[in-house]
Amino acid sequence: MYWEVTRACALACRHCRAEASPRADPEELTPLEGRALLGRIAAFGDPKPHVVLTGGDPLERADLFDLVAHARSLGLRVSVSPSATPRLTPEVIRRFKDAGVDAISLSFDGATAARHDALRGVSGCFERTVDAARAASDSALMVQINTLVSAETIDDAAAIYALATDLRVARWSLFFLVSIGRGEVLQPIDADRATQLLEWAADLPSGGGAPVVTTTEAPHFRRIVLQRRRLPVQQAARAAFGIRDGNGILFVSHTGDVTPSGFLPLSAGNVRTSDLVAIYQAAPMFQQIRRPAAFGGRCGVCEMHEICGGSRARAWSRTGDLFAEDPLCTYVPVAQRA
Repeated sequence: MYWEVTRACALACRHCRAEASPRADPEELTPLEGRALLGRIAAFGDPKPHVVLTGGDPLERADLFDLVAHARSLGLRVSVSPSATPRLTPEVIRRFKDAGVDAISLSFDGATAARHDALRGVSGCFERTVDAARAASDSALMVQINTLVSAETIDDAAAIYALATDLRVARWSLFFLVSIGRGEVLQPIDADRATQLLEWAADLPSGGGAPVVTTTEAPHFRRIVLQRRRLPVQQAARAAFGIRDGNGILFVSHTGDVTPSGFLPLSAGNVRTSDLVAIYQAAPMFQQIRRPAAFGGRCGVCEMHEICGGSRARAWSRTGDLFAEDPLCTYVPVAQRA
């Protein structure tokens, strides 16, 4: 469960999905509305959703730690995605740990300060990110590193992985560009190069201090992992590989719009006027997105669609059809082979 608590942020990232700005939107959910939203999230029941407070920069909200405390009082696990600004001090990271935050996510989109800061739009961001990762390690706070995958960043992937390993982070997530928001000015990689990157990532070591590698908006990584490790599909089901946008994942915008993901800005309702649980369970868009056999093209007939389903956000951004096949995948399903 991702909640975009604000779009305020001091950075000016070239790929920002949220098109964040220096000031908060006056229409963002109020502290009272935020507490009510957390109550409805808890109403999903056990196992309760894991809440990720994202933005913009969540540290721009004056009530951030109050929201964390309320979520924890409701039995919700909480992670936070802060921006690497002067607000993200070692003291704040210790407060996250003391408040019961499970993890924070930080971003490296380049392996050097010059390359990373050029994409983030503010000098010093790279060094602050390194410092924050080290402070989190010192506080025993789990860290996930996020890395944008685009034509501008892909050549740094191996070096960023080495950096993440050196910083002893728990997870490294590859965010494959979906051309929305400010990300429209960047260039996505083609399907063949995406496959090469995912095959490389699938062969990276696991355990022994190496971060777990995951993807965002490239769910076919799951198929590649299964194939390269010769794992049965049943094992993937046990590992919750079927979770994807709109199916185990939910996003609430800063103004309360409910969507399948932050990269898919199609609202199925708003928490100010409708019940969050009812939207997720009964809204037609959410019900359809959980029926991958009805998807178009290769995704609909693919024998892996229950554990993958393709990126609905990319299908929509490229074709205007939420249920079209994911153009980033090169796999030919068994049903379509001659």
